[in-house]
Amino acid sequence: MNSRTLTSITAMTVFAALAISIRLSAQEQQDHSSSTHQPTITTFDAPGAGTGPGQGTQGIAINPAGMIAGAYTDASGVNHGFLRAPDGTFATLDAPGAGTGPGQGTFVGGVGAITPAGAVVATYLDKDGVYHGFLRSPHGTFTLFDVPGAGTGPVQGTLAEDINPEGVIAGEYSDASNVFHGFVRTEDGTITTFDVLGAGTGPGQGTFVASVEGITPAGALAGYYTDQNGVNHGYVRAPHGTITTFDVPGAGTGPSQGTYVGGINPEGAVMSIYVDPSNAYHGYVRAPDGTITTFDILGAGIGPGQGTVPEAINAPGAITGNYIDASGVNHGFIRAKHGAMTVFDVPGAGTGPGQGTVPFCNNPADAITGWEIDANGVFHGFLRIPAVTDDTDKPGAG
Repeated sequence: MNSRTLTSITAMTVFAALAISIRLSAQEQQDHSSSTHQPTITTFDAPGAGTGPGQGTQGIAINPAGMIAGAYTDASGVNHGFLRAPDGTFATLDAPGAGTGPGQGTFVGGVGAITPAGAVVATYLDKDGVYHGFLRSPHGTFTLFDVPGAGTGPVQGTLAEDINPEGVIAGEYSDASNVFHGFVRTEDGTITTFDVLGAGTGPGQGTFVASVEGITPAGALAGYYTDQNGVNHGYVRAPHGTITTFDVPGAGTGPSQGTYVGGINPEGAVMSIYVDPSNAYHGYVRAPDGTITTFDILGAGIGPGQGTVPEAINAPGAITGNYIDASGVNHGFIRAKHGAMTVFDVPGAGTGPGQGTVPFCNNPADAITGWEIDANGVFHGFLRIPAVTDDTDKPGAG
């Protein structure tokens, strides 16, 4: 289990864009003058996305130019990747060999990332239920790959999670015994596998890499490992391979509890959730020097499966994610590097358990993509552009 599993509660119609102004938090109102444009949210649906419960569109990763990579589930339950250009136009990504049955297809959602140049790395599930990694160049060429040692049975195989601007790919693979191991693939196709000391060797255990923003331009990566007791622990792997492990104070020590890792920024700051002994979620950020700061969003629930769920950290150190309230509803947030919090809800988001707003990635300009789940359980992508002054030209405002 990882951060994407915790937030993607269900599986992910013609393009529709609606740009509207949303309310500012009290902090934002204090910090912005009358010459500042308020944040705006544009919702979108990929062409061909289904309109039934558990279907629809998810924005997953956003690059500095505002190009969004994501996934949609069609009316037959088949998954497809997509690219949304800053001008709002869409291109569908279907990897060669991807299955065409329900639950199969191309997954940018949950696993996958996009470079500043527009290259996408992600995963597809074939007709036999096996996972494979792929790289799609900015020009549309697909390169498929499997990690040596990856299993070939159902729900086994290669999961490509991240790519940095130099073309280095990171992720994990599941072997024939359903144990997970990390890997790094260089631009020339050379693959190096690794295991964190202490990682379990039973089914569902092992070494995992953070999704979307799990590798830095320099090649450092972050993730977590699940030990033989099912407890999770964080790690950072330096470009030369040295691994440092850590646990957030207050993390639980029972199965599925502990420390998860959701991303690392170019400076080496790491963030995600920790799960406490009561199975509630809390956010944290670990500075490059190892200092850990924990945080909770005001309004987050404190019961099992509730709390604060950071999803991504950008280069300046801002963190976005969602919090789950006491009624099980999701709401978005953005946390500035020094701790100031802003919360938001996407207009149209449902207000029932498992519904609401789920931000998933923020680019260096704090443009955020993610999805909202409406009252019918349908997913819709969104793009949130932050407040900007009249004389400021922020990138990523597609």
